Parts: sequence; structure tokens; C-alpha cells
Amino acid sequence: MKLSHGGLALEIVVPVFNEESVLEKSITELANYLHNEISVTWQITIADNASTDKTPVIGASLAGRMPNVAYRRLDVKGRGWALRDAWSSSDAEVLAYVDVDLSTDLAALPPLVAPLLSGHSDISIGTRLGQSSRVSRGPQREFISRSYNFLLKRTMQVRFSDAQCGFKAIRSDVAKKLLPHVEDNGWFFDTELLIIAERSGLRIHEIPVDWVDDPDSRVDIMQTAADDIRGLIRVAGSLVKGSIPVQAIYAELGRRPMVPQSRPSFFGQVIRFGVVGAISTVAFALLYVLFQEPLGAQPANFLALLLTAVGNTAANRRFTFGMNGPDRLFTQQFQGLVVFTLAWSITSSSLLILHASAPHSSSTMELVTLTAANILATLMRFVMLRIWVFRVPRTDAAAGRVGISGAQTARAS
Repeated sequence: MKLSHGGLALEIVVPVFNEESVLEKSITELANYLHNEISVTWQITIADNASTDKTPVIGASLAGRMPNVAYRRLDVKGRGWALRDAWSSSDAEVLAYVDVDLSTDLAALPPLVAPLLSGHSDISIGTRLGQSSRVSRGPQREFISRSYNFLLKRTMQVRFSDAQCGFKAIRSDVAKKLLPHVEDNGWFFDTELLIIAERSGLRIHEIPVDWVDDPDSRVDIMQTAADDIRGLIRVAGSLVKGSIPVQAIYAELGRRPMVPQSRPSFFGQVIRFGVVGAISTVAFALLYVLFQEPLGAQPANFLALLLTAVGNTAANRRFTFGMNGPDRLFTQQFQGLVVFTLAWSITSSSLLILHASAPHSSSTMELVTLTAANILATLMRFVMLRIWVFRVPRTDAAAGRVGISGAQTARAS
């Protein structure tokens, strides 16, 4: 679906809080770039969320003397509040936002919005973690950013690489459907929006960016990280409970495959599960060795099993049992953790038996015992995954066969 561009095509929101020192320079630079490089109609909106310095005066002045610049003010602090307010009130076809420090090179703006203006994609984000991205920032921020996005991928099973880059765009019709379901109004706003979008089958386009860290940034990294982790737990719980209507959004906006994906045969499932299990067993052993000395045998066993269980469930869902899309994703992850608990009880019991029979057993003997117990737990896991977690109801299997048959008939005709 190509958008019409009959009215305002693009609105770029710049959230600000006490930015009197950089606001005029940044807005002027952004406006000059848009004037020279963007051919569609555009507007810049300064979204002030409760500034207490001269930001309101400067913002109102810029809006009064610069064409295509508007100023909005909220009396509540929070980047999410600012974006929600500005995007919800906009008549533009594509909505975007950039950080006021312009840390991201504006040359990335045309490729950011182009797939949305054409209707090819639903959301577009800049990523600082792409292979061709060029990023200048301190080691602490780099480590925290990569750790957060790694945690996000492993726990929420998302595909996008950088949730926190302040350089994003969204189609307005998509925003209207998603915003009512985004609860956070602070820094986690972006992440929550992207998780819901991906679970709803929307297409997220990523572009690598050139990004330079702002040395004057006042973001409390540790507090933000703690808030983000709490947000991940909350969103995961909401998805498990079904309080976020991803299926309804998927039915209306999602980009579905033309033909249902076929499920691997039983033999194929066994082979694929064996591959995933072998990789998981090696990963478990490496993690156990890593954690055993500082934590002790039992905590190391629990943590190594937990980390591998999340990845194991995701890999088996997609690779072994041929399931994609958001349907029952978090229910299956929860069921996978139940299976993990059973596996943990098997391996923990093996350690208890070993320590009772040989109190002074070596770390090597512990590892051998756990590996043997893990093989038994792996066999149990396959049975549980196949008959419980990833079981395909008969009605779904029949629907899949009908869909494939219909598609083959259409191609033959």
C-alpha cells in the first residue's frame, strides 16, 4: 500500500526536557536538512515534556518565526508522554522522532522514512549495532547497550537489533493501533512499542546509522536499565495473559505468509531436536564451568539450565517444530520453563545423589554426572515439547492442509 501524500507526509517529533543550550541549534540544523533533502511535505514538532529552564521560551520562539516548526508542551515529564501526545495529535502519514542532540547522522533520515512512505514497511528504526554502523561512544555505554539488547533478544525472542536508538519512524495508521496498548511513558516506550509491533506481525525495517555519543547526556543509565528490565517482565506477563490483543492487530495489519508453513516429519523433528539438544548440551557445559567456581555446583547448574532453556525453547519452536509468528509464543515459552523445571529436578537430583555417595567428588565428576542427567532430561524434553508445548490441534492441522491444497490448486489453474 503506497501512501497518498496528499496532505502532510512526514512529521518529525523532537522530545525535549531542559534543552535550552542545544535546542535552537539542533532545530535549525534539522530544518535546513529537511528543506534541502526531503521532497515530501514535512513538519518539525518540538515536544516539551515539563521543562523548567528556558526551553519553552525558545521552543515557542522557533515555532513563531520558522515555517514548518510547531511547539507543544506537556506538564508531565517523560519521553513516552511527549511522543504519545504529539503522534496521537498528528495528521501526518508518517511519524518519526529524533533525539534533540542529533547524535544520529541525519543522512540516515531519507532511508529511515522511505519504506514507510512507500507502504513497504510499518515501522523503521535506526540501529547502532549493525555491521556497517559507525558508532562513537564510551565502553560503559557500549557494554550496557549490547547487554540490554542481547537480553531483549533472548528473553522476548525479538529480531530487531537496537531498541533504544533515538531515531525511529512509524506509519500513522499503525501508531493509532499500537499506542493504546503501550503502557510505559518513559524510556521503555520504544522497546514496548517494538515488541508489540513484532508480535502483531508488523514489518520492522532497520537501517545502520552513524552515531556519536552526546557527552552531556543526562540519562541515568543504571536507573534506566532497571526500569527497562521491570518493563520487560511486565510486557512478558501481559503477552502471556493475552491482555495485549496481538492477534486482533495481526489480523488487521499483520503481513501474513501466503501459504501456511509445513510441519517437519517426526523423523525430521528427531534429527532437528538432536542438533538443538547437542548445541544446548555444549552450551550448558560451558556455562556450568563458567559459573561453578564463583557460585557453587547447584546455583551454577540452575543458572546454566535457565539460560539454555530459553534459547532451547525458541530454537525448537522455529527449527524443530516449524512454528513462526506470534501465535501462543509466550504461552509456549512459559510451558518451556515448566519443562525446564522438570529437567532441573532431574539434574539436581543427580547432583544430590552424587554428593551423598561421593562427598568429595571432583568438578570433573560433577560435570560427567550432570551431562548424563542432561541427556536423560533432553529425551524427556523432546517428548514434552512434542505432545504438550508445540502440539498442533487437529483443527489447525486440518486448516493448514486445506490452505496448502488450495494454494496448490490456484497455482495449477
